[in-house]
Amino acid sequence: MTIGTRPRARRAPARATARTNVSGAASAALRPVLDSPRKPARVLAAFPAGLYLEVRTELEPHVIAVLTGEATRLPNAVVLAGELPRVTVGDEAVVGDGAIEVGRISLRARRWWNPAPPLGSADPARLAQAAPAMAQICRASSRRPGLEHNGAAEMLADGCVTGSLVGMITAAEHLVGLGPGLTPSGDDVLAGLMVALRHLGHASGAPRAVWLADWLAAAVTFDARTRTTPISATLLHCAARGEASLEVLAVLRGIAGRQALEPALARLLTLGHTSGADLACGLRIGLDAVLGLTAERAA
Repeated sequence: MTIGTRPRARRAPARATARTNVSGAASAALRPVLDSPRKPARVLAAFPAGLYLEVRTELEPHVIAVLTGEATRLPNAVVLAGELPRVTVGDEAVVGDGAIEVGRISLRARRWWNPAPPLGSADPARLAQAAPAMAQICRASSRRPGLEHNGAAEMLADGCVTGSLVGMITAAEHLVGLGPGLTPSGDDVLAGLMVALRHLGHASGAPRAVWLADWLAAAVTFDARTRTTPISATLLHCAARGEASLEVLAVLRGIAGRQALEPALARLLTLGHTSGADLACGLRIGLDAVLGLTAERAA
């Protein structure tokens, strides 16, 4: 056998995967993460209408939702102007320097929205009218909260209505991470409550409601990453700052009389298996607490 002496031709170096530049609309909550230096990330979950990226960072939101226009616009989301990239759970990504690189796309935000727009002032009498209306709509709905008749949820409501910080925090400790799914029911109730206390407290001139929201936020977010799912932990951090999905914000506007309440609440109740009903439960607890605190202040 003859051995050739001609040197073997060198292979051309592998070409980097070509990326398609796309744009989207992003929540302003993502600015700290997107504007920071590049960090590795991974695909945490992927669905037809969106995918979730977990970024290796201490900043929040550390989970970013990349969504199509049909998905629920979460407070930690970037909404694509095109189709989602084809990815699977565990795929690598990069986030930072103003961009998200995942699959074959490089995504940059060209427009921004505020996930915590202020309600402005709201008449406590208008809020009082919204409370029984919400109760009636929720009773008539086939969508039930995942923690209905749960002792911790009832303790949370009692602590908020009476303004008991100890009772509220104790109940919250039991609720973090309670329930199955990407966003456990206990977390959704707490998220709805924190958003309601903060926005309705500011709108109705009830500073103690905002004070309760601050304490609840500190307790819930302190170790959320170790007690619940990554997606839910990020959403709790968002809710602690008053940031919420468009469906939740629409219900708050309905409570304050800025738009029709019934269709907004009906839309919220359809979200997920129990997420919408759990969020509505938290909003109702927060509304009742704000009403109690404004009445106490007026007395």
